Amino acid sequence: MKFSQLFPEKPIIGMIHMPPLPGAPGSKLSMKQLAEFALSEADKLEGAGLDACIVENVGDVPLLKERLPPYTVAAMATLTKEVVGHTKMKVGVNMLRNACEEALSVAHVAGAHFIRCNILIGAYATDQGIIEGCAARVARLRKELDSGVLVFGDVHVKHAYPIFNVEIEYAAQDLAERGGADAVIVSGPRSPVPPPFERVKKVKDAITKPVLIGSGISLANARQFYQKSDGLIIGEPDFKVGGVWGGSSDEKAYQKAVRMCRP
Repeated sequence: MKFSQLFPEKPIIGMIHMPPLPGAPGSKLSMKQLAEFALSEADKLEGAGLDACIVENVGDVPLLKERLPPYTVAAMATLTKEVVGHTKMKVGVNMLRNACEEALSVAHVAGAHFIRCNILIGAYATDQGIIEGCAARVARLRKELDSGVLVFGDVHVKHAYPIFNVEIEYAAQDLAERGGADAVIVSGPRSPVPPPFERVKKVKDAITKPVLIGSGISLANARQFYQKSDGLIIGEPDFKVGGVWGGSSDEKAYQKAVRMCRP
């Protein structure tokens, strides 16, 4: 499947930020409670008119670099399958910090449509330590599974610094041409911070594949970034009840963003 087949119109993608899963340091909820939360979030995002959602284990801090424990993979597979069966939106998976093979496996068996891979190529110094790209393994796994799951890869990803620090436009070209990414995600330095418009333009001008915005979207800038990109990934405090990072989604705020982007 191609990006344009999955999303005939520029997508607006919301986040299902899961609370700590079983085995995580802050885990308190049962799988039943976690599933109820995930489905409630999906209802809000679909009700707001979004095209897709991403199920993400953001509550599992401190995050492991990669190779997540079996119980985390099992929990994410269970929750993702619940969401896929519950919503008409397209569903993605992001397994932090960089468990992209696990994410692809979960998405494939659960019937999801795409994954976000934070570090698909290159090597980055991150708050989890040094993380190396996994593009070769992900591509071979996708071939082995004969999977139609798309891979969205970050370029100069947030909360990280590239060790092989080429200009972002060249990194985007490598990601699109050599890394096997179906779409490229541009972000700012941290989750709440948007990328400069010039940064987005450099990537857009450098590649022909879709370019998504992956951080810092607010009600103040959503329309501008939507116009300058090929889609948005939204999950910042502006779109959370009470402005709580990683908390429950604010359906009305998402509705406002959709109306601003698609007047």
